[in-house]
Amino acid sequence: MSARPEKRRAERQVEEAERQKNLKRLQVMGEQPDEERRLEELLFGGEEALLERLQPTQRKDRDQTLLDESSSDSEVENEARSDLPPHKRAAWVDEEDGADDDVEMTHRFRKNLVKSSTEKTLTMRKLQQRLKEQFQTAMGGTPSWAERKVKNKRKDKEDSAEESDDDDDLLRKTGNFVSASSVLPKGILQIKKCTDANHARPSTCNLTTTQFHPLAQVILTAGNDQAISLFQVDGKTNPKIQSVCLQRFPVFKARFSADGEQVIATTKHGKMFYKYDMMAGAVIPLNVRGMQDWQTRRFEVSPDGQFLLFLGSSGYLHLLSSKTNEFVGSMKVNGLAVAAAFSPDGSTVYTNSDEGDVYVWDVKSRRCLNRFTDEGCLKGTCIAISRNGQYLACGCSSGIVNVYSRDSLNQSSPKPIKSITNLVTAVSSMAFNPTTEILAIASKDTDDAVKLIHIPSFTAFSNFPMFRRKTIHLAQEMDFSPRSGFFSIANNRGKALLYRVKHYTDF
Repeated sequence: MSARPEKRRAERQVEEAERQKNLKRLQVMGEQPDEERRLEELLFGGEEALLERLQPTQRKDRDQTLLDESSSDSEVENEARSDLPPHKRAAWVDEEDGADDDVEMTHRFRKNLVKSSTEKTLTMRKLQQRLKEQFQTAMGGTPSWAERKVKNKRKDKEDSAEESDDDDDLLRKTGNFVSASSVLPKGILQIKKCTDANHARPSTCNLTTTQFHPLAQVILTAGNDQAISLFQVDGKTNPKIQSVCLQRFPVFKARFSADGEQVIATTKHGKMFYKYDMMAGAVIPLNVRGMQDWQTRRFEVSPDGQFLLFLGSSGYLHLLSSKTNEFVGSMKVNGLAVAAAFSPDGSTVYTNSDEGDVYVWDVKSRRCLNRFTDEGCLKGTCIAISRNGQYLACGCSSGIVNVYSRDSLNQSSPKPIKSITNLVTAVSSMAFNPTTEILAIASKDTDDAVKLIHIPSFTAFSNFPMFRRKTIHLAQEMDFSPRSGFFSIANNRGKALLYRVKHYTDF
């Protein structure tokens, strides 16, 4: 038992001797000429001397602390101090730091925030307040989701430190971590009915549009009640953000622009349409010159944000510039153009006609690249393309949906890789989810005529909709959220039904 304290005492004496040796070496280096010191650094390594030059005060204080500890502290105290855990980094950084820094306001992007010509600079705090006021003016007040975000901000800061400690504990553990498969299985879909997306402002008329915002957790609804409404999607209350009423303008179709800053809306009769600028809070009526057509109710927005494609009468398709709203040119199909879809890169347009033909167009040259007959189709009704461009789905009046592979679309008579026959009435709407694992098909002629098809097996999920329980009344349109976490259906009773797809953890 007595040998162990003697061994510890000997080890401490060796450490103390090594420490005194290092201190003497530092003092000697301070007295050496510069040339001799550089040579010694090259021979024996200059890392310690470099640190000494970069942080002379800290090094000196540390050495003095070591001397004080060796002379004044007891051996027990020094041993206890060496066992203390290392200090962790700060869990969060105070956002108020730098709030009083000046920001140059003469830049052209900040001129609209200046209230007088004398304001050449503003503090960061005042600039943030001006931006907040501008947002509230554009949105007509502070949305409820923004108020909740401010209230929860402090709580998130407090929880961040606890989460950091939890992460450290997790990294110290070993074992097998089992996670859910990233591939969507077929057969049964994990899906849950949520509060209607437009529960805060239900419509009394037919709801013609439901679409998720491409960037924010927001959904758009519109219909025959002449209103465009935006809701924050949380799956529980879905609070309303804003509603815009268009006088004597029942909305036939509405879409977000590619950048998500505008909403384009058309009506059933006439070629006038509206653009609602959400950033400026302005509703702009538009009537395009040079486009010889009496209706512009059906349209599509190109994914690259350059064009709007309107399906006119007598088989014409009209291209408009999204930025200038000017007429660019037209394309024509035999018969009547019933539906169109842009390729993911916006370079190609796919169109089907009421005669059962599918046309492939080059957008820049407006030249027809290919034309083929949809197999077994007498009258085309709708068309959709997957987000990755791999599949093209064509619906017809008999309820059959033919799915084609992208590689076969340049053939004169391509064969569908699958013919989906789950519907018995005319297909009115289709939508691929962003991961190209689900194809939603629906018919507005029958209640509960909605099917979710698993890809690539092309089999229907058996648990949707629920058997013998009519919950979906005449589905008008469908859409998936940007990361497939939510699915929405607009019906003829003014409701935007909302479902949570549990396989996907993100919005």
